[in-house]
Amino acid sequence: MFRDRQEAGQKLGASLDQLQLKDPIVLALPRGGVPVAAEIAKALKAPLDLVIVRKVGAPGNPELAVAAIVDGEPPDVVLNREIVEAYALDDGALRVLIAQERPELERRRAVYRGKDLPLSVTGKTVIIVDDGAATGTTMKVAIRALKRRSPRKIIVALPVAPVDTADELAQEADLICLNQPARFRALSYYYGNFPQLSDNEVLDIMALARGNADERRRSGQHTAKRSRRETGS
Repeated sequence: MFRDRQEAGQKLGASLDQLQLKDPIVLALPRGGVPVAAEIAKALKAPLDLVIVRKVGAPGNPELAVAAIVDGEPPDVVLNREIVEAYALDDGALRVLIAQERPELERRRAVYRGKDLPLSVTGKTVIIVDDGAATGTTMKVAIRALKRRSPRKIIVALPVAPVDTADELAQEADLICLNQPARFRALSYYYGNFPQLSDNEVLDIMALARGNADERRRSGQHTAKRSRRETGS
């Protein structure tokens, strides 16, 4: 279906570029979403950042999310009300569970961001990107947290997701999903080359994207100065 994540990002970038979006900012879900998002950011000439999500597992069942923490200033906590009620968790129990996961969120933030703050999404057209979505759970959490930060619009961009997941995500935000198979297989099935990414590879991609953004900014400043000289202003 896709040669690799880069090709998937290029195809999504071409689709998004046709929309002529106002003030776009591209946010990747690490790790797999980063190379996809980098190609979209390149196509749109938009800034690229990460949206870091840490799941908060249920007592005795850590794979079942009762909540999630989304990195930000401050971080946002998004509850899964149905699971909270099923486990009869009160505020005190939730605070304990959430506190247990904060160190891992902070570790990931330190690895990926260092001391850099997340880019502001206020008034921006936010494009959230992953390399695919089987259940869409992490993506939904990211959408709900980012809605609290007053974006102009949220668009989910995915190379592939099953039909039911795509339908659910389309109820949360605008959706561009290139492939929606009725019978979804493992995500790797839809890629010719689908390696696991390391933290260092994520950092390299983000550094390259920042370098491209700096170059565009310098080029824009040079063009503006030349235009002012030519008009005599």
